Amino acid sequence: MRPCPVCETPSRAPFLVRESVPVHQNLLCDSVEAARALNRGRLELHACEYCGFVFNAAFDASLLNYGAAYDNTQSCSPVFEAYLERLADQVVNDRGVRGKRIVEIGCGKGGFLRALVLRDAGNRGVGFDPSYVGPETDLDGRLRFERRFYDASCAGLGAEAIVCRHVIEHVPTPIALLRLVRQTVTDGTARVFFETPAVEWILERDVIWDFFYEHCSYFGDSSIEYAFRRAGFEVEGNQRSFGGQYLWIEARAGSEVGADAVDVPARAGHVAGLAQRFAAREAELVVERRERLEQFAADGAVAIWGAGAKGVTLANLIDPDRRLVSCVVDLNPNKQGHYLPGTGHPIVAPDRLPGLGVRTAVLTNPEYVAENVQLLRNAAIDVRLVDFMQQDRNALSH
Repeated sequence: MRPCPVCETPSRAPFLVRESVPVHQNLLCDSVEAARALNRGRLELHACEYCGFVFNAAFDASLLNYGAAYDNTQSCSPVFEAYLERLADQVVNDRGVRGKRIVEIGCGKGGFLRALVLRDAGNRGVGFDPSYVGPETDLDGRLRFERRFYDASCAGLGAEAIVCRHVIEHVPTPIALLRLVRQTVTDGTARVFFETPAVEWILERDVIWDFFYEHCSYFGDSSIEYAFRRAGFEVEGNQRSFGGQYLWIEARAGSEVGADAVDVPARAGHVAGLAQRFAAREAELVVERRERLEQFAADGAVAIWGAGAKGVTLANLIDPDRRLVSCVVDLNPNKQGHYLPGTGHPIVAPDRLPGLGVRTAVLTNPEYVAENVQLLRNAAIDVRLVDFMQQDRNALSH
């Protein structure tokens, strides 16, 4: 029996087990040998029947190494960059984060925090991330970065707004992280903004490549609110973003309560039911996607579009020996010239595709279909783009 990290209810059995998966999806690997030699771990996903939280009971944080070689930058995509701009507008203009001391937990390379500070002359920001690369201060001192994890020592910063995007899913004890944030937010007017993947989106759409080792904690619409209330927050907003793939939570400091004092999340059993449905189909879905790749490979070289977590997981699931996929294409210049974690597929720029004889590129995220179709057209690259989310084998974009 495995206790749920959010509500502590025992979970009887996992709905998904994958052995020997690469623990990193966004680590820059300089060679095929380095990519294939990465640490591996066990994926043992449970779906709590009480609160709807999904977690990897076999997660071992000691296997991970977040540092300068870690790069999960997504802003090289114009579509994602536009999304971040809209999100920054929402925080500053719609939620009134002006003239504030802003702290970002897990700031990455600092792009989003910079956008928040630039939008108001009175805003100041401090970002925490061990993988941050860049100047320690900028914008005449209004922007500052620390290459370390956010911890209890940060309580004295007097944060008036805290932003935490795509971090909590990496934390095996999410209640502890939320309580730490609650302890450092002493002003009841301070705003807290969190973003994390929506597990219902993954389960409902059978996205087999969206479960991977770095993400050990998956929230749904209800379980995220439950966790925030347990940690002492009042949830003010809970919405889906980026095509429904993400949860965006807005909260303020409230009273910390015990598990018994928080209402059972609505529709918690819905997630557990979706998880069982997913488990019944997962093996079939892997085979079906591999067969599609074999079909495409018969017509010429195949690429996966996107060397982020989704592309890495797809490659490791269906082409671990680099038999069907020739390369992985990515817009991030920092990833180009490196090799995919786990498999060692080469990562290339789009303009390399014709020279590699690539005829088909499969895309793992539907939000980028239109953008990449246009990119191929503008560059006169004759490669058909396949939305791999579609079940239709002929769902091709030109």
